[in-house]
Amino acid sequence: MPAPEGRRHRTRLHNRTLNWLRNPVHSIGAAALLFLAYTIVWPVLKIAYTTFVWRQQDVRLTGAANPGHFTLYHWTRVLASDMSASLFYKPILNSLAVGATVSALSLVIGCSLAWLVTRTDIPLKRTISFLAVIPYLLPAWILSQAWLTFFKNGKIGGTPGILQSLLHVSPPDWLSYGFVPIVISLSIHDSVFFFLIVGAALSSMNSQLEEAASVAGARRLTVLRRIVMPLVLPSILSGFILIFTKAISSYGVPALLGTPVNFYMISTMLYSSMRSRLTTEANVLSLTLMLISMLTIYLNQRAVGRRRSFVTVTGKGSARRLTPLGPWRFPAATAAALIMAAVAVVPLLVLLAQSFMLKEGVYRLSNFTTHYWWGGSDPDINTGEKGVMQNPIFLLALKNSLYIAGAASVVASVTGLVLGYIVARGRQSWLGRAVDQVSFLPYLIPGVSLSELYISMFAKPTLFIPALYGTIGLLILITVVKELPFTVKAGSAAMMQIGTELEEAAQLGGASWLTRFRRILLPLNRKSLVSVFLLVFIGAMKEMELIIMLVTPRTETLTTLTFYYAEKCYEQLTNVILMIIIAIVVAVYAVAVKLGKADLTQGIGGQ
Repeated sequence: MPAPEGRRHRTRLHNRTLNWLRNPVHSIGAAALLFLAYTIVWPVLKIAYTTFVWRQQDVRLTGAANPGHFTLYHWTRVLASDMSASLFYKPILNSLAVGATVSALSLVIGCSLAWLVTRTDIPLKRTISFLAVIPYLLPAWILSQAWLTFFKNGKIGGTPGILQSLLHVSPPDWLSYGFVPIVISLSIHDSVFFFLIVGAALSSMNSQLEEAASVAGARRLTVLRRIVMPLVLPSILSGFILIFTKAISSYGVPALLGTPVNFYMISTMLYSSMRSRLTTEANVLSLTLMLISMLTIYLNQRAVGRRRSFVTVTGKGSARRLTPLGPWRFPAATAAALIMAAVAVVPLLVLLAQSFMLKEGVYRLSNFTTHYWWGGSDPDINTGEKGVMQNPIFLLALKNSLYIAGAASVVASVTGLVLGYIVARGRQSWLGRAVDQVSFLPYLIPGVSLSELYISMFAKPTLFIPALYGTIGLLILITVVKELPFTVKAGSAAMMQIGTELEEAAQLGGASWLTRFRRILLPLNRKSLVSVFLLVFIGAMKEMELIIMLVTPRTETLTTLTFYYAEKCYEQLTNVILMIIIAIVVAVYAVAVKLGKADLTQGIGGQ
């Protein structure tokens, strides 16, 4: 090739590259993909790689270990050894049983409430909707703490629960611990997802199809089976998969309620393996959880199929078709409100009362005290542990939790909107699709596994990234990464509702992309940002599984301090901090509803 022709070729390539990079979807998308590759893809690949390589610590397990070389030892040890039954098969069966049962029970509870609130003429819809959302505002394991308050027996020592203390009835082990209380606690907490997801689908459904079927003589049951169910089936399946994957990877509830009777799930066995420094075996368990989650999502896509394209909202709508309950209106509303209050409010009131009891199970006025809130050190009470408000560890944990939740919420909201912009504007390009798919991966990684990987990744400086282990920055980073599946979906959905005309006009006026984003896109997406901020803040304040391996004495949080107290059987101190967490979450939720109009029940029962 002649020299001038070679120079022209290089010039054209240079100009094409510059034009490609001038497009913000490409330049920002490429940077986003690098960030996602380092924080998500690399950890997943590292999980898989470590399970096939001998490590130095394997020398203490077998003399055949040859560090750095290929091996199937870890997979054989987990899947086909003498310890496989207790390490893998029994926990995986327990996990699948819990996941399936929790999903089914949550479906019944959540869908029933959603139907009552959206498709019937019962009163008190706003009250029922608010009560239904309360469990979401609470850590999942707070319900297990409330369960023990009522049904704890003498198996693990300490003061028994209310049932035995007041009624002198000792609950059997199967009711106090293990499968039954784990399923009930998780179902009460997770049913809110079905309520919100299915409720939103039912609320947006056009009633003309149902009215046309009724005019044609179709019975109510036929309308439900042939019209309503196919339309809401994608929402039901999505909720089922969401809750199933959350339940099988849950740690706090199984740890508190399952350990006393040796009821282990993969999540608790995974954490136990990490605590025993069997990290490679823990990585094998992590991969099995990821494979199960991927399989359930694949089956969900196959089951939904073409029905995802159903249109339930049209430009010519009609009022929502409500089923009249006649004389059952008020009894149904009263029963629903009382049941939701019993599972959402009563446990909180009991835990609040217990936080003022000097001795558990003694229901006398003289037994009430503020010691666990403001008292000093007393060697006769909890080995001298101070009241929460006098404890500098609590004050540090409170400051850390608020800082982590606030910073992570702001970063996650903006990051989700930026990545959502790439997904929405670049949905026809490979870059947009890659960002969309990679950002979903954290949903498949168990939180405990991700935290263990982040310890190894950020324990020492790497390239231009300093050592982050033991810092607040690492807790913020892992929280933002773990929330990406939700923030990116919310960001892309919000961006798809905004046309490109305003951006193009500003671009013609000479505004840079950063100016367009700051002056146009951020204001137009204010409500979406507030909603994402609220969801991430609530999640971060409740988070325990994700950060329990990363917390150090300097980075203690309210949830990890609470779990420490629960393991030490300091019940009153546990309840005090739980009440404070709840107060913070409810206060932030109330402010978001009042100022940001970010009500989780809006459009369902809180219309």
